[in-house]
Amino acid sequence: MSPLTLTPASVHHNAWFPGRFIGGGALVLGPLLWFAGLTLRHLAQSTAEFTPQQQASFDAQPFAAPEQLAAYALNPALATAGYACYTAGAIVLCLAVVVLARVAAARCPWPARLGGAMVVVGLFSRLYWAGVDETALQLIGTLGLERTTELVMHLYGDVSYGPWRVPVSAAFGLYIGTVLLGWAAFRSGTFGTGRLVLFLFSGWLWTGVLKESELVDGVLSGAALCLVLVPLGIKVLRDAVPELRTRSEPAADRARLRLVSW
Repeated sequence: MSPLTLTPASVHHNAWFPGRFIGGGALVLGPLLWFAGLTLRHLAQSTAEFTPQQQASFDAQPFAAPEQLAAYALNPALATAGYACYTAGAIVLCLAVVVLARVAAARCPWPARLGGAMVVVGLFSRLYWAGVDETALQLIGTLGLERTTELVMHLYGDVSYGPWRVPVSAAFGLYIGTVLLGWAAFRSGTFGTGRLVLFLFSGWLWTGVLKESELVDGVLSGAALCLVLVPLGIKVLRDAVPELRTRSEPAADRARLRLVSW
């Protein structure tokens, strides 16, 4: 009985990381968790019944942290759900970005690989800030809102930049990497101009400690990422992405760039 021989195509089909079901699931679940987290955070803030004096005081602050802490004190369950979904979304999106970069790299390798790596590294900076956010929110139960706000604002610069400024430096990868990965996805034909614009819009979301999720810079940004990645995730789950099934096409067969496309 002759040993089993795998063809190059079958090896390529079965060996890629993180695989069809995990990768496709991450492309679907990651942006949905991200969108849910940003939406719940926005609702926790927008439904908090602040007095006119409180709102005027928050508007005069250079950072959103005091308002975010106060919103948590008034809507703890809603705010906790928002921060939890947001953090879970950042974790799952790491896998989603790996798959997107792999698809784009089949025809535009270096921008896809470099951009994908930078976005993943940048997502880790969001996990650092998620830990700082949770610590600050939990201090309210021990120190009270006023004392916690004073403490957080006193240390805001140090905890925002992080030790040796590693988190804030990694965060630059989110912005530069989004441009590189978006261009690679467009150049390879994975994105049209419509999805490219939405991807760039979603990738320029704020970074830092206790940031507010606005309607545009938050909710709509998360929705844009869903429109870009969820359809791709469904295609991956259906095994309908040629770049993940066969070897990449020759350069002469690359998709033509169109001025307006999806």
